[in-house]
Amino acid sequence: MPKISVIQFPGSNCDRDTKHVIEDVIGCRADLNWYESADLSNYDGIVLPGGFSYGDYLRAGAIAAQTKIGNSLKRAAREGKPILGICNGFQILTELGLLKGALTTNSYPKFRCEHVYLKVNNTESIFTRKFDKNEVINLPIAHKEGRYYNQDPELSELKNSNQIAFKYSNKEGEVTKASNPNGSCENIAGLINEKGNVLGMMPHPERASEDILGSTDGKKILKGMIESIN
Repeated sequence: MPKISVIQFPGSNCDRDTKHVIEDVIGCRADLNWYESADLSNYDGIVLPGGFSYGDYLRAGAIAAQTKIGNSLKRAAREGKPILGICNGFQILTELGLLKGALTTNSYPKFRCEHVYLKVNNTESIFTRKFDKNEVINLPIAHKEGRYYNQDPELSELKNSNQIAFKYSNKEGEVTKASNPNGSCENIAGLINEKGNVLGMMPHPERASEDILGSTDGKKILKGMIESIN
């Protein structure tokens, strides 16, 4: 059975939720690992959960990215291990340079906590392969610094290489300004690295993995990741 490491930082608050979904809903082993002492070499996959590492001082994810576990995460990414960064985890991945671009303050500078619709833009990765192309899914967001920013030529490279995993849309799958909750360029809600083993996304799949939560769309992301591990 694969082993998944859920990394805890000072200020993480979705770590136990993520562990619950991986273990109790999907049926895979998940350990909570404190960032200072985590040995990622013993794990088959890694999740950086949501929260507010170090209180989001400086920039969201900036301090966490400077801790020694950053080098371990970079090594794991090079080795091809699947890494999922959710919300604050996405911010940490961009600060580490494992995903291109940056997450900045929402265009309307308030904390947004609501369900949103996403259009699945890439179905070829281990994280998104359980979806149909252009499928519309429903996941919650909870962030103040979730506005994805990038510019050409890098932004065009992301589009041309099919690294945009999800885009904010309306219920009909139309990618519009009105369906964009934070002002992200190109309505980007999630990105995959070039190698295909690292996904960062602002919406929370662990909060949409059980019927009681109103959506199980997020379960497919975590399950796809876990089932890809030999």
